[in-house]
Amino acid sequence: MVRNGRAVQSGGDTPAVVARGLTKRYGDVEALRGVDLEVPRGRIFALLGPNGAGKTTFLSILTTLLRPTSGTARVLGIDVATRPDEVRRRIGVTFQEIVLDPELTGREVLYYHGRLYGLRGAELRRRIDELVQLVALQEAAGRPTRTYSGGMKRRLELARGLLTHPEVLILDEPTQGLDPQNRAYLWDHLRELPRRFGTTVLLSTHYMEEAERLADRVAIIDHGRVVAEGTPAGLVEGLGADLVTATGRGDLHQLAERLRAEDFVQDVQVTDGQVQIGVDHGGRRLPRIAALAAEAGCSLEELAVHRPSLGDVFLRVTGRRLRDE
Repeated sequence: MVRNGRAVQSGGDTPAVVARGLTKRYGDVEALRGVDLEVPRGRIFALLGPNGAGKTTFLSILTTLLRPTSGTARVLGIDVATRPDEVRRRIGVTFQEIVLDPELTGREVLYYHGRLYGLRGAELRRRIDELVQLVALQEAAGRPTRTYSGGMKRRLELARGLLTHPEVLILDEPTQGLDPQNRAYLWDHLRELPRRFGTTVLLSTHYMEEAERLADRVAIIDHGRVVAEGTPAGLVEGLGADLVTATGRGDLHQLAERLRAEDFVQDVQVTDGQVQIGVDHGGRRLPRIAALAAEAGCSLEELAVHRPSLGDVFLRVTGRRLRDE
């Protein structure tokens, strides 16, 4: 929480978010299947996952828009199902879809939002002035939001989410549809929130670069479950110093078995006609990998080496097939 421009932590070491065995069902469809997750305070935490993985459902439960089918979720130690009003008073939210009255000016959007939360008078005006400057909307704040570009609308929504000085800011795809310049601008401001205000930022994103650059920790959700969690660097390191991709024909699973017996191999995954091999030194190991392929009766068409990224981790744990869930 912020008072007089300074971050004030409350609740001691209580995590910002704790989910235990969280499930959500819609008839026969399980959107969440026992999510266990803990988000520390004063950090940026990113949720990654394919479409339909359960990210938005999870955030909707945390923001009290949905009730879980079973399990528990707590925000700042407060149960979201039994004490939703208390949760709402302590969080800020920016939704995936932009929701702004096109006839209101930027300042009016912030003013009416503040009044809904009990702010008024000089304090409300001061906060609006600070946030308009923070998101660089000084010149546009008096114009109707229908005249705003997509990037300006996203920045205004960020200001609205911060208006009540939330202890936890929850953002669902905050930079979706933005050009690289506006995306980088928002990144700069999000990075400052934990340092300047002690705000915990929990965001969902489809952008691997966004998670790598912003997040202190990342959780990857797939089919309603957390399938990987850790720091971006730690998750990438788990794949190996280098990633070799072998593309070809033959018994690739036999090749994978031979590779797993090699001391220099840290990880092997077979997906859609490719073998991905995490190794200690990619260039140095190519001849041995080619020899093993020949022993396994595989005909290689390509061997490629690159440094692994969070995108490689994402594909490793979720697979490469397109889904329309």
